[in-house]
Amino acid sequence: MFTESTETAETAASTTVEDATRATADAFLAATAARDSARLAELFADDVDWLLAENPACPWIRPRATGAECATQAEDLARYTVAEDARASVDTYLVTGQDAIIMGHLSGTVRATGKSFEGPFALRLTVEGGRITRHHLYENSLSVAAACTP
Repeated sequence: MFTESTETAETAASTTVEDATRATADAFLAATAARDSARLAELFADDVDWLLAENPACPWIRPRATGAECATQAEDLARYTVAEDARASVDTYLVTGQDAIIMGHLSGTVRATGKSFEGPFALRLTVEGGRITRHHLYENSLSVAAACTP
């Protein structure tokens, strides 16, 4: 009986953590879609483990480490791409503990070149205390670089 009670308590705690993670990830997706930098700034922690493969051809892809820097990616993306052509779809959305794994497909057009990019993506977010502490994005960087190159 003690084991069952402990398992139930652990399951309830895990569900609560996962619910909080999902709520923050949902808010992140909504703010990203709306390009709401103010809301993104609220969602990111002060210090963020940011990973997005450096891509010198793409002005919006650069190292970031603070919540404020991470929040401005939406603005940078809007400045350098055509908003009407931006597309993202989510195929898989998994939450386990503090981690949300989101996979799908994205596409867009680079404003300066008129060239399009597309490909699959995978995003790992880690949420602690209701704020994003890890943002690791894996995307088709070759397609993005080609679209940025005149």
